[in-house]
Amino acid sequence: MHAEQSLTIGRATRVLEERLRPAIHSQPHALELAAHAVGGEPIPVAEGLAGPFAPMPVGTPWGRAWDTTWFRVRGEVPASFADSRVEAVVDLGFAADPPGFQCEGLAYRGDGTPIRSLHPRAQWVPIDAAPGEAFEFFIEGAANPVLLETHPFLPTERGEWDTAGDELLYRIRRVELCVFESEVFELVHDVEVLLQLAEQLPDDSTRRARILRALDRALDRIDLQDVAGTATAGRDELADALAAPADASAQRITAVGHAHIDSAWLWPLRETVRKVARTASSMTTLLDEHPDFIYAMSSAQQYAWLRDERPEVFARVKKAVEDGRFVPVGGMWVECDAVLPGGEALIRQIVYGQRFFREEFGVECRGAWLPDSFGYSGALPQILTGAGFEWFLTQKMSWNQQNTFPHHTFSWEGIDGSRVFTHFPPMDTYGAELSGTEIARATRQFREKAEASSSLAPTGWSDGGGGTTREMIARATRLANLEGSAKVQWETPDDFFARAKSELPDPPVWRGELYLELHRATYTTQHAMKQGNRTCERLLHEAELWAATAAVRAGCAYPYDALDEAWREVLLLQFHDILPGSSIAWVHREARERYARLTATLQGMIDDALGALGVVDAASGPLLVNSASVAQRGVPAGSVGSGVPAAEVAASTPGDTFVLESADVRVTVDAAGHLVSAVDNATGREAVPAGMAGNLLQLHQDFPNAWDAWDVDAHYRGQRRDLDGAEVALDGDAIVVRAAFGASSIEQRLSLSDDGRTLVIDNAVDWHETEKFLKLAFPVDVFCDQVVAETQFGHHRRAIHENTSWDTARFEQHTQRWFLLEEPGYGVAFLNDSSYGFDATRVEHDGRIVGVARYSMLRAPRYPDPRTDQGVQRMRFGLRVASDVGDATAAASRFSSPARVAAGAAVDALVASSNPGVVVSAVKLADDRSGDLVVRVYEARGGRAETVLTLPAGDVVHADLLERPGAPVAGSGSIELSLRPFEIATLRVR
Repeated sequence: MHAEQSLTIGRATRVLEERLRPAIHSQPHALELAAHAVGGEPIPVAEGLAGPFAPMPVGTPWGRAWDTTWFRVRGEVPASFADSRVEAVVDLGFAADPPGFQCEGLAYRGDGTPIRSLHPRAQWVPIDAAPGEAFEFFIEGAANPVLLETHPFLPTERGEWDTAGDELLYRIRRVELCVFESEVFELVHDVEVLLQLAEQLPDDSTRRARILRALDRALDRIDLQDVAGTATAGRDELADALAAPADASAQRITAVGHAHIDSAWLWPLRETVRKVARTASSMTTLLDEHPDFIYAMSSAQQYAWLRDERPEVFARVKKAVEDGRFVPVGGMWVECDAVLPGGEALIRQIVYGQRFFREEFGVECRGAWLPDSFGYSGALPQILTGAGFEWFLTQKMSWNQQNTFPHHTFSWEGIDGSRVFTHFPPMDTYGAELSGTEIARATRQFREKAEASSSLAPTGWSDGGGGTTREMIARATRLANLEGSAKVQWETPDDFFARAKSELPDPPVWRGELYLELHRATYTTQHAMKQGNRTCERLLHEAELWAATAAVRAGCAYPYDALDEAWREVLLLQFHDILPGSSIAWVHREARERYARLTATLQGMIDDALGALGVVDAASGPLLVNSASVAQRGVPAGSVGSGVPAAEVAASTPGDTFVLESADVRVTVDAAGHLVSAVDNATGREAVPAGMAGNLLQLHQDFPNAWDAWDVDAHYRGQRRDLDGAEVALDGDAIVVRAAFGASSIEQRLSLSDDGRTLVIDNAVDWHETEKFLKLAFPVDVFCDQVVAETQFGHHRRAIHENTSWDTARFEQHTQRWFLLEEPGYGVAFLNDSSYGFDATRVEHDGRIVGVARYSMLRAPRYPDPRTDQGVQRMRFGLRVASDVGDATAAASRFSSPARVAAGAAVDALVASSNPGVVVSAVKLADDRSGDLVVRVYEARGGRAETVLTLPAGDVVHADLLERPGAPVAGSGSIELSLRPFEIATLRVR
């Protein structure tokens, strides 16, 4: 950098920050402040406005963690403020820079009408009183504690109400009435935009030199003791530099106002309701003031909170949606995790999201908007396109630790071959400020720029809310057509994607899942979230199945409202910082309580439906209730009937070993509790390599570089302790293994499943470790270089060698209910009832290569919840020898949905598939309450399949995933169906 240019940049930067910005608000007059502290939960607005209020001088501390304080501000507009824009400037004691991670406020008029939010980057409230006129307004102040002030993060007790302490966290710094100097504001952004642009241009460029010369001239014209009086003169010197148009080849950046408010994270759900109200109030105000501005918000749940909790804000939002300026995006109930929810849950995220937007606003979203989820299942393209979505947006893959994703605009192909047009903003953020650095980064990084010119920038303070500011809008105005910069324009996402598609009609293709090389520990952290989700997904499937059966067979009323309420609750808890386990203790404590209530509610719905069919629970009844998608003990899927006896199991203790044997398998456990043999009796093949042992507990040090709850870094493998010292005993037809380690203990109960084929390992871990990672290892005598892992509506294959950096990065993986190590003709399947994380590797043993699979059981991160998973955690695993994909899929269904013993009347299946490779995933009544039966099936094995579906008599039509009817299907009561590999098919029976 030339010395003269460097001096200009230094001069301009100092003048901007120390003189120009502070001069935006002038002539400060103190205002009268009074306060009313509210302990505990927030109170209704009407109560907050009513007080009682006591005087609070500036400098007074306020706000215990999570408490609310209502402030009353009074004053009179001086006569000298005539013909000026008047604003109150309020600093509640903002402790850190990013909005949303500390104290916040929402200003109200005296009648309860919200005005706008207050946060570190928006400390002003407009005052519409005339000179000489008194005014008052109120602020609902939230004393949310700062939990994000260090990185890597330190443990905090402030993430739970009971441990947050009584310290007053904030101190009122400023409450003043000022003149808003609009010309100074414009000067600030003239200087800022040109300065930031110059910093990004080459040192020897003509454009840079001319900008810096113009800045020098402008600064020479400004009197630093009278900025307001000389601002226009300074602006005049910059006019030509700002008027120079962009090159014809300049890239186009679509700015979309955005806030990406996490539905829970470092704050509880109840606080998110207020964050949404604050942000939406400010954004609708900005829309009124800036006619070109466009704002987009996802998550139907957040709109529903406004409707139900803050109807006055929702009314403003609804009007802005009607005007096309406040744009619902994403079409989902929440921005959910995109690898852990089951397939039906991902569909219902869209079903409930689109239904809300359709019913409340008369619109449906055309694309999926998931900027911050932790990886994306290869099943998503089919789900998105099957629900009518035309595009998909995220930016999270830019967070990869190891490999740079090769595209920004491309076609994403899923496991079934479905493709969805996809864009990753090259700005690498979902919270852009439209700074010069960001604009330059987007321009530099955009990988398709040789053929396309358009990229998108979600613009606004995000995560904790705040959204777009008037400063960002001012930058966008100057960047609309500026030489040396990309062109910035406000535009809806749909308009952007339409243009992007036209620019790139034959986009590059990425095949398969979008595996995020970061946040891999979220497959395991907070096991109770995973268990609660899996349990509720299963119970929802059962409740719909039996309620639909009762409606069709017995004429019973279908519990539409109760099912809707349960689904919306489960979908909310699938938010990408709840289900992954990366929120504060308060959030997870509340989620556990919600899961417990949901479990009881859903079980009651199942009992009611079965009772209407004449089926009741009975400890030793003659019937089996089979909710699985495959037959169990001779009872067809989705039916109630008399089953065959469970497989006979012999338990013995030859020598110092313990043996369980059925007609199909023989497993041997040694005196240390390790699995030393698992033989398929039909072939005599041994699954455990000689000299190795499974059911081996392994404890690792787990201290990631950052993001404690989110991350497990590869270096965790460098320190490992194999746990021994177990006590082993027979207990009837089971082997019981007990062991203690550190401050923790485990009891395992090993048994054989009802069909005699699966070794079931029932674990109860009393977990009291810190910064540890518990794995359960199984070496298997299988030669393979891939692992097959179930995903929603199918499976995918991942390399387990390290040939490439992409392979190496997948050292921790995720699955749904099973994964499989297999060679031609033989495999070993690993089942789970509530766990998602695992790893699989190849090792050399006795001169040959064998596979090692390890379940990820528990972690113990300290941030943001310092007591993650402490206490008793239960999980079941299954090991199945001589397995393949079809067998693993069927076994996982039985493992997850074991048959229930009952008495009463037998019930035939409402729906049946003749091909076990075509799985029935949902049986329910249509959401439109027409009484139509909706059936969803999918091909599970990865090949083409033919099946005959047995259905209730009636006209059958194909439907999309939103249950909208399509082409008719020949037949009634029995139809033939042909499916492509992994194809999902939805049918309506009238």
